[in-house]
Amino acid sequence: MDDIVPFHEMQGNINVMRYVRDKEMTYEEDKQDLVDLIEKYDIENNDFWIYALERKQDSQFVGSIAFIKDDENQDEIGYRFLEKYWGNGYGNEILKGMIFYAKNVGFKKLIACVSPDNIASEKMIQKAKFQFVKNYISKDLQIPENKYILEL
Repeated sequence: MDDIVPFHEMQGNINVMRYVRDKEMTYEEDKQDLVDLIEKYDIENNDFWIYALERKQDSQFVGSIAFIKDDENQDEIGYRFLEKYWGNGYGNEILKGMIFYAKNVGFKKLIACVSPDNIASEKMIQKAKFQFVKNYISKDLQIPENKYILEL
């Protein structure tokens, strides 16, 4: 819960959230969301893992990453950054680390779902050798997404 202020700075920013749900979150929504995310760690067989990202040099909250099971029980990754940290190379560094971790724990493939409007994220995913699978409308949020897969 120590990250609630920067977490809300990220989630409450329409420039960040337009790629996720097309609307920013309120402080109260973020507070409850963070409580819910933390409680998932105590659930046996949890398949929804969210981690805070911190800068090495000063431990500042930069964003979050996720490893979750999607609707088809595939391993999906996600990431989100505070807008003030965009364009600093954190995304590529984090994506490489996520792929490295997934290989080391035995994942066979990774899924990434990206808003077609999020050009920077699509470039990162493609640079990491993910292959385009399909365009679709997400079931949960009803927004357009492009699905990519990376065989490990």
